[in-house]
Amino acid sequence: MRFLILIGLVSVFTVSNGQNVPKTWFKGNLHTHSYWSDGDEFPEMVMDWYKTHGYQFVALSDHNILAEGEKWKLITKSKMYLDGFDKYLEKFGDKWVIYRTDTGRIRVKLKTFDEYRPLFETKNFLIIKAEELTDRFEKKHVHMGVINVQAVIQPQGGSSVREVLQRNLDAIAAQRKATGIPMLQHLNHPNFFYSITPEDMIDLNGERFFEVYNGHAAVHNFGDSTHLSTEGIWDRVNIAYAKAGKPLLYGIGTDDSHNYHAFGPNYSNAGRGWVMVRASALTAESLILAMEAGEFYASTGVVLEDVVVADGFLKVKVKQERGVRYKIEFISVGANDKIVVSASKGIKAAFKLKPEHLFVRAKISSNKKKTNPVEGVEYETAWTQPVTLRK
Repeated sequence: MRFLILIGLVSVFTVSNGQNVPKTWFKGNLHTHSYWSDGDEFPEMVMDWYKTHGYQFVALSDHNILAEGEKWKLITKSKMYLDGFDKYLEKFGDKWVIYRTDTGRIRVKLKTFDEYRPLFETKNFLIIKAEELTDRFEKKHVHMGVINVQAVIQPQGGSSVREVLQRNLDAIAAQRKATGIPMLQHLNHPNFFYSITPEDMIDLNGERFFEVYNGHAAVHNFGDSTHLSTEGIWDRVNIAYAKAGKPLLYGIGTDDSHNYHAFGPNYSNAGRGWVMVRASALTAESLILAMEAGEFYASTGVVLEDVVVADGFLKVKVKQERGVRYKIEFISVGANDKIVVSASKGIKAAFKLKPEHLFVRAKISSNKKKTNPVEGVEYETAWTQPVTLRK
């Protein structure tokens, strides 16, 4: 399986009906919220933000709910949110916006997925139905993104964090099998309240994706003196997965946006993290299959021209931004579990893969400060997926 993943990374063409189909990089966010759960904006305004900011696909992933049926939102009685409603009404008009005023308070009927989707989708912009499957064990938070979900999946519960994780993974897999429709599951922000440890993940069956970067204001991507960073979790889990012969865990970037009216390090704003997927078409199926083949990277700003495995090397090339300097680090892990970092400066670098490497991944950082960062000073970064020559 891992050998096939490497082949997938090399190719920039797929074969469809006997013809070569070129692949394209698509920018997308797989984790965002709206008034359908705990976000503070209408879904149309959220979609409009992503579309006008250069994204090609978005998954609106509200907690344990799909944008279906009838739901009314009581607008918070503050100038910020009342102004937000006025902007929504001005943008979409009285014929679109259904609302009522009752004892001085405004209630708005939220638009469903089927209603707002045709308003935005084009051949260059895709909205994917999604859910943040939100569960708990005691005080631990267990959240999973389910991308291209077809019906709400209820939290499955369990007697430990690991059991909660596995039961929800199994429920997602069961819906995918029953419908025959590709779905992508990713484990969200493991360091949110430091709820999920590597040990919770190592024995799981079917865990393929997790958030190596999440732009929420309270997810602790960098860990602390007693908790691993998300990158540290990533490597720890993949060491175990490689030794057990499991497919490697892939890392995604998201912004987990909730706040669209107030901005800063204490708010969870849009535009902080995303994925770049190299796929043959802008469809949910094509994007998911490409990600399952490892043909994507996570980013907070750095753009890559290419990432391939060719001639026994993992090769990375950065799309140069004027005046910005880059560092490319290759993180490799040998059979002795020792993590080795090989660094070079510039816009391109290559690393020789060897069978004794459990896996190798690349991290590309820049000296460009990120706009509206969280967790202190942060520079724009990108992460490629781990690869291996091991059979």
